[in-house]
Amino acid sequence: MQGFTSRDFTEGLLTAYGLDCARLEQLLANKHPKAADFSELYLQRSHSRSFGYEDSRLKTIDKSTSMGCGARVVSGELTGFAYCDSFREAEIAQALDMAAAIAKQGQASQQRLVASTPGEPIYQSANTLELETAGLIDLFAEMDGNARAMAHVERVDISFATRDETILVLNTFGACQADLRPLWRIQVRLVLHRNGKRESGNAGSGGRQTYNLKSLREHLSHLLEQAHEEAVINLDAKPCKAGEQTVVLGPGWPGVLLHEAVGHGLEADFNRKQASIYSNRIGEQVAAESCTIVDNGALPERRGSLFMDDEGNSTRENVLIEKGVLRGYMQDMQNAMLMGQALTGNGRRESYAHIPMPRMTNTYMLPGELSQQEIIESVEDGIFAVNFNGGQVDITSGNFVFNTSLAYRIEKGKVGHPVKGVSLIGNGPEVMQQVSMVGNDLALDPGIGVCGKEGQSVPVGVGQPTLKIANIVVGGQS
Repeated sequence: MQGFTSRDFTEGLLTAYGLDCARLEQLLANKHPKAADFSELYLQRSHSRSFGYEDSRLKTIDKSTSMGCGARVVSGELTGFAYCDSFREAEIAQALDMAAAIAKQGQASQQRLVASTPGEPIYQSANTLELETAGLIDLFAEMDGNARAMAHVERVDISFATRDETILVLNTFGACQADLRPLWRIQVRLVLHRNGKRESGNAGSGGRQTYNLKSLREHLSHLLEQAHEEAVINLDAKPCKAGEQTVVLGPGWPGVLLHEAVGHGLEADFNRKQASIYSNRIGEQVAAESCTIVDNGALPERRGSLFMDDEGNSTRENVLIEKGVLRGYMQDMQNAMLMGQALTGNGRRESYAHIPMPRMTNTYMLPGELSQQEIIESVEDGIFAVNFNGGQVDITSGNFVFNTSLAYRIEKGKVGHPVKGVSLIGNGPEVMQQVSMVGNDLALDPGIGVCGKEGQSVPVGVGQPTLKIANIVVGGQS
């Protein structure tokens, strides 16, 4: 099937402004400073809708459309960047002039990249649907009633957001690539009150798949049950003792720990600047031999998946750590040139108003051969961390702190009572050396990940199989 093309972008968006791809390519060539490494245009149109349903009524609704063009000129380590909120040729030309002026003091790296040409697009059309607001409100009201019929529920929050983007990337390496990017996410939060105690449960899902009212109803029904179960379990949870312990991480969303504690440290800019704990360590053993970690932006319909990155280069599976050995970093164009390394399809940006940088897409650990039951049975005394609700990491040191939202005690090889107030404290490389067992149950997160870096947010995916960490500091109550 023929995918979305630059010609489609031209006919759909540029024609009204008297532009086409050939004219933009000529403009880019004319404005490109001879001393610079490359120049680039990134055109984007984005249509977004969001709904917030609280207190049994629609509390917020927002609908917006934005469009504009980012112009970038790269010269060595310097980047000139400017943007305009339109597709008018005069304003695009002015943005290119401004970017060139900013970058003119730089020194070219003299390293020419071989840009990769994406193959067949992941998304053949904008496959999210413009559902009628009335139908969505009726669905939210139905789900609100269903949730309030569950035991002990006193508050129900539902949020739903969609975004459909159309982008075009041109650069002086010859790229002229267009893409469609549908995205949606739904989130629920329940607050339960029982015998003077309150606990909340959260659940969400999303991705780049087709949806309709029927599928959203199925998603919401499942998410409400999941959130309710988590809150009920935490109503019965006991305090967790503090100290060094064995911890088993569940599959799926707990992979956010890998994302933060390992993934960010493998982004090229941190390593080029010698700011990462993983700098200059390619070929070294940085994790247990059982650990193979990849970043893969080419998985269909996943939240972090892209037909091409935000520099027009194809996404792919990149092996970051193979059997514990560091194999490479995630690269964007500028850092790949400066480091003399190949592109990996990880140049990403929040919008046309932002500079691209190396970012993760879908980052996960490959499965092993053991069942979850075998792993749990191997633990005499420890913690089973099923879900997380937040954390932070220091890229330079690799130190991290993560908080669980659902966890259990493991006693004599069996899952025991739920525990609360559990935080995991450690150092990324050190903890990766402590991975002693890897499960065969790889799962990716349900499609809710958002990654922040230098003020920019992008959708990402995480995942992992069940993991046993032999020894890690657990924060709790002594």
